[in-house]
Amino acid sequence: MLKRLLGVGLAAVALSASNVAAQVEIEANAMAINLTGRLHAMWDYSSASEDLSSVFLIRRARLTMEIEVNDFISGKIQPEFSTGFSLENGLRLKDAYVDMTFAPEFRVRMGQFKRPFDLFELTSSTQTLVIERTGVVRGVDPSCAGVGSICSYSRLTEKLGYSERDVGLMIGGVIDDNWVWSASFTNGTIFEDVVRFISEDDTTEVFSEGKSFGGRLEYRGDKLRVGANAAAHDFANDSTLDEVDYGFAYGADLEWGSYTSGLHVQAGITAGDNWRDLDTDGDPTFFWTTQGIVTYKIPVSNNRFVEAIEPVGRVSYADLDAEATDEQINEGLLLTPGFVVYFIGRNKVALNVDIFAPGDDNDTEYSVKVMSYLHF
Repeated sequence: MLKRLLGVGLAAVALSASNVAAQVEIEANAMAINLTGRLHAMWDYSSASEDLSSVFLIRRARLTMEIEVNDFISGKIQPEFSTGFSLENGLRLKDAYVDMTFAPEFRVRMGQFKRPFDLFELTSSTQTLVIERTGVVRGVDPSCAGVGSICSYSRLTEKLGYSERDVGLMIGGVIDDNWVWSASFTNGTIFEDVVRFISEDDTTEVFSEGKSFGGRLEYRGDKLRVGANAAAHDFANDSTLDEVDYGFAYGADLEWGSYTSGLHVQAGITAGDNWRDLDTDGDPTFFWTTQGIVTYKIPVSNNRFVEAIEPVGRVSYADLDAEATDEQINEGLLLTPGFVVYFIGRNKVALNVDIFAPGDDNDTEYSVKVMSYLHF
């Protein structure tokens, strides 16, 4: 682990060994460099997967470099390797941005980053209270209208593009030590999907102005965190190809407690347009979803291996104003009991059982997940 390499004009660092011919040199002009990493290895069992009931996954392996050039310029680079639930090896870029801090009240970020939306997505994967934000159950069929898989809080916000990462510009800052604000302007769906909508005369300029917007205002106290958020996400509507359409979403959330010990609660509600599921008039259907997670961390003393234990419980409900078909459902209830054993810091092992009860009398399915967390 490389921690806080200080000093402007950092000299070159040479790593060599007598039996190794190659030499690695690292040069930097940064005031501080912070190198961290995480490795999350998972075993997953699904009652809904006929082809592969259980599988081992490298859920995520990331090496993160945070760079501080001076009090004004800083940045972050974070690539990730993951087999994910698609069972396909993948190397992708997660975070990659530059921050320009003009004052605590005003900062500009350019690059790829998480959009400023809900609390659950903004929580780091090293600290999420449950193993999978979406509660995914492999092989669930039928799937949630528009977004596929199961109907859950994070599944909707992620797949509808109101949360998760995008490339663009974000401004924000801290006011009076307690109020945090942020607003984003990013590429959105049109940039990603424009090729699919090229018309016969190859005119794609009608989509060139499509962008997505997001904003969040948050109060942070000693143990209490309360936020409100809104977003507008562009999409190409098959029935109105001569213009860019937008889906809108809004929500609120709160967090009580800390990651050190005792009671910890996260809760949120979000509603808006399901632009991936259009009605007969070409308008997005309406959705609303709510979620609550409760944990209680109990420190363990006089044990050389275990630092703390933590029972976990989640309830997530989603309701879509969409007409259910044989292939789709329009509501779902996700329940997640679980248990976490902490070794030291964020190094731990967790067990979750994600139980999904879809609407329209479809079969309840479940997934058992065990994940080990290495963090440095």
